[in-house]
Parts: sequence; structure tokens; C-alpha cells
Amino acid sequence: MKESIIRILEELLERYPELKEQRDNILAVYKVLEESYVNGGQLLVAGNGGSAADSEHIVGELMKAFIKPRKLQDDLQNKLKTVDEKLGTVLADNLQGALPSIAVTGHVGLSTAYLNDCNPLLSFAQQVNGFGREGDVFLGISTSGNSENILYALVTAKAKGMKTIGLSGRDGGKMKEFCDEIIIVPEKETFKIQELHLPVYHALCLMLEERFF
Repeated sequence: MKESIIRILEELLERYPELKEQRDNILAVYKVLEESYVNGGQLLVAGNGGSAADSEHIVGELMKAFIKPRKLQDDLQNKLKTVDEKLGTVLADNLQGALPSIAVTGHVGLSTAYLNDCNPLLSFAQQVNGFGREGDVFLGISTSGNSENILYALVTAKAKGMKTIGLSGRDGGKMKEFCDEIIIVPEKETFKIQELHLPVYHALCLMLEERFF
């Protein structure tokens, strides 16, 4: 693993020493994500409330430039310009490299239809079923580790041959049973758990950007 990637993790732990016990777990989650992206996979993310916002935040950092410019490769720039010189030039100058990620907390039309017609607790699981492929990764975020809609999504992901990772707090709850790797931050109150989730996933996004861009 590149020294620059390890430095990002070490800086996180210097700034948040309470996370030092999670060092190995953070590295393990990173390695799951790295392997999936190396093999052409994608990340699906879900959470509730503040964790739903975190899901969207994570996707935002992965699907566009975080701190690196992520310039498109020359061959894609040329293909864009071949399709249309004027429009393609604008695209070549502005599009950025992306790590494929989907927050299944969105898609209001789909989710509300499923909530109304089927089972309110299975909306995330339905999207994991629809989007997920073997080799992809599902990240479930639950401060308690016991959010039922996250548990259903994790079970669906495992059944589809996806890797499962988690962000939690307290004792990790039941989701520990369904996660291949999990980061459990050392807090018990919801807002304090969420306050530690943010620097953790920022570090993971920085590590992935350093690896692929």
C-alpha cells in the first residue's frame, strides 16, 4: 500500500486519537473498497436521518474530485471531441474521473412507490437487489447498528455476493453479524457517533482518491 495512503490514515488518527483502536478496521474497510473498484465494482450506500445525509455526502466525494483534479484520460477526451468538437471540448475540459457510487437513500419516486405498495422497511433492500452485482460493495450506516432497513439491505447484499461494510457506534448492534468489515466509533450518543463518522469516511474517500487518481 502506498505510503501516501497510510499517511492519510495516520493524520486522521492524530487528529482523532479516540479512533486509534479502529485503525485496523478502517484499513480493512478501505481494502474492501479498493479491491471492488480495482475489479470494476461500485459502492451502494444507505443510512437514515443524518446517516442518509452522510450517504449522499460520501457519494459526492467519490463521484467527482475531492481534493485532486481527476482530469479525464486523453483517450476519453479525444472520443468526446470526435462525437462533437464543440460540445466534446466543453465535456473534456470539465468532466472528472469518478468512483461509481449510489446512495440508495434517494430516488424518491421509486422509494415512495415501494414504501406504499410493498414494505416500508425493504426500500433499501429493493434497490440493493436492483443495482447490486457480485463484487460490488454495500455500506450500511447505522449509529445503533440495529436499523432494520439497513439489516435487510445487508442481508440482500450478502445474498447477491456483494461485500458488506458498516459504520456504527455503541457496540455495533446486530449489523456486526452481516458486515464483512465494520468500523465502530467509540461513542454512544447518536450525534457524537455521527460526528466521528464524518472524518472516518472523509479519510476513506481521500485514501481511495489517492489510490485511483
